[in-house]
Amino acid sequence: MPTVDVAALHDFPDGTAKVVQVDGHKIAVFHLAGTFYALDDTCSHADASLSQGELDRDEQCIECPMHGSLFDLKTGTPRTLPAFEPVATYPVTVVADRVIVEYSS
Repeated sequence: MPTVDVAALHDFPDGTAKVVQVDGHKIAVFHLAGTFYALDDTCSHADASLSQGELDRDEQCIECPMHGSLFDLKTGTPRTLPAFEPVATYPVTVVADRVIVEYSS
């Protein structure tokens, strides 16, 4: 499975998101309390960038900035309407102080 080097660990503060492109595909990577999550950056309901949404630390979700659907960071499953289809998620690891996403199309 191809990997993408997202950032140095120290350049990715807690509570932030970064977007990476792989073969023209946008992936949002989130850092939340020492854990990293990666999912498709585009909401499954509308063409909105999830990385621009509000991060819910307690619920471990990202809110779509367009219509407010909440997506689970672990599974990509929408928790609220209007979205009803999940977004893809990708494994994230930290290797030698680098944040790495495993991507498969």
